[in-house]
Amino acid sequence: MQFFNQKDIFNLQKIFRINLINSCSGFKSANLLGSISNEGITNVAVFSSVTHLGSSPPTLGFILRPTTVPRNTHKNIKDLGHFTINHIWEDVFEDAHHTSAKYPDDVSEFDMTNLEPEFKGNFKAPFVKNAPVQMSMKFIEEIYVPSNDVMLIVAQIQELYVKDELLEEDGLINLSKGNVVTINGLDTYAVPKFKKQLSYQRPKETTK
Repeated sequence: MQFFNQKDIFNLQKIFRINLINSCSGFKSANLLGSISNEGITNVAVFSSVTHLGSSPPTLGFILRPTTVPRNTHKNIKDLGHFTINHIWEDVFEDAHHTSAKYPDDVSEFDMTNLEPEFKGNFKAPFVKNAPVQMSMKFIEEIYVPSNDVMLIVAQIQELYVKDELLEEDGLINLSKGNVVTINGLDTYAVPKFKKQLSYQRPKETTK
């Protein structure tokens, strides 16, 4: 196996180090966050750090890089207090990846890709049309992590939309049925397939 100690990692060429450390944690979620500015300009951006924080209340979080440069998603979320999370699926992952390009705040990524905004009910932030899983989110708090100069954004699910064919009888959202993609590292996409759902595990009886 290849071996890297901490000194090796710090001395690696920058791009190699970024790719190595971004991929060593394993496959990550692939989501598009939809938001809108006070001026009514929509924004959609790819994130690979959305994670489950709790089920009651239903809470998710994601990591935001430093705000020393403009972060339209962060500003919109703080201004409006709401945003959407939309799973990326196989047909759109290239357009989804393009939303990582740094456009000025008066340009909507929806206009620069084939992704389409979708508005539901009275929720102001845009969903991504045809996404197999869509969530409307309410901003709760942000937690600064000084060791890496990043922020954990915490939000609660207000509404959850799931395509019928993905929802199993026990509540599992079977993402493989929607061809939902995952991200390996920074820029590599894969489509995982359902293998087997295992039962809740209890300790085995021990013999002395």
